[in-house]
Amino acid sequence: MAEHRTDGHPHGADRLCEAGDRVYSRAVRRGRVPRRDVEPVPCLLELALLHPDPDDMDWFVPTSPQEVMTRLLRGVYDEVSASQRRVGSAVAAFEWYAGLGSRIPASAAPEGTAIRVLDGLARIQAAMDEATEACTTEVLTVQPGGIRREHELSEGLHRALALRGRGVRMRDLYTHVARHGQGLLNYLELMGDTVEARTLDEVIDRLILFDRTVAFIPANADRTMALELRHPGLIAYLVTVFERLWRLALPLTAPLPDTGIKGISHRERSIAALLAEGHQDAVIAERLGISVRTCRAHIARLSETLGAASRTQLGVRIAQVGLDGPPRPAAAVSVPDRESPTAR
Repeated sequence: MAEHRTDGHPHGADRLCEAGDRVYSRAVRRGRVPRRDVEPVPCLLELALLHPDPDDMDWFVPTSPQEVMTRLLRGVYDEVSASQRRVGSAVAAFEWYAGLGSRIPASAAPEGTAIRVLDGLARIQAAMDEATEACTTEVLTVQPGGIRREHELSEGLHRALALRGRGVRMRDLYTHVARHGQGLLNYLELMGDTVEARTLDEVIDRLILFDRTVAFIPANADRTMALELRHPGLIAYLVTVFERLWRLALPLTAPLPDTGIKGISHRERSIAALLAEGHQDAVIAERLGISVRTCRAHIARLSETLGAASRTQLGVRIAQVGLDGPPRPAAAVSVPDRESPTAR
């Protein structure tokens, strides 16, 4: 989200200064505050948290916290969507260049090149082991998909233990679905405070960054090829993407936010938003890390809860209750009456 900067008040609406917090809180409690109280905190006016009382211009009334919350959530939603679109474009470009690079004889590709194609699992594992041995400070990873299987976690366990032994810090991003996997919980318990994990509704494709100097990403759909990236510009871009997603993600121990709509879970809200974008069941399932069967079961429950008799009608219901975007204030959300004319 864009930040507003005023003299002595460099912040956005998501982190008010102490003086701004005090005046805005007072305005919400009392319904309005005098102009003299607002003059020391011009940030509240620039952020549109206070505005003049039309009945008495010497007083200011607050914007409702629900409206501020909606504004912040929409900014977050737009920011995540933009990051995901940029990463998707970058990965597509990498795959295209990887296809061109695969036509060049291996002997022609110099060692230490900025973008290196790793063809085959053995070569990928060897490069990862080499990067692990050289790593001294930090590892950042994005792990898409759903529940992490035991064998997937055990494949890289030797590298994680080696990093822990050298005091390297690790931060991992997963989808919310991964929270339900006992294997991941066991892994995090084993690693202790060396690893910090957070989750999102959906993440970008797999990414592993060592010491902010070398990164690995998939180069094909079945992940039998990978790209080893050492170009400073690419690394800086991927670090920025990771840090923005990390800021938006929830700690693994934190509960998922309530949708504010009775009978609709957080996951069903995520599915509804993707349905509103026109995605098919298989695409939605892949992005959220669940099976197609599970996805369709959630869609069926959504239809029942919203009183939709068809896929088209479900799209209308999703828009009516605001499930096609960021959450609305609870007071503004209601499920349409199934007996109303629009429900027929």
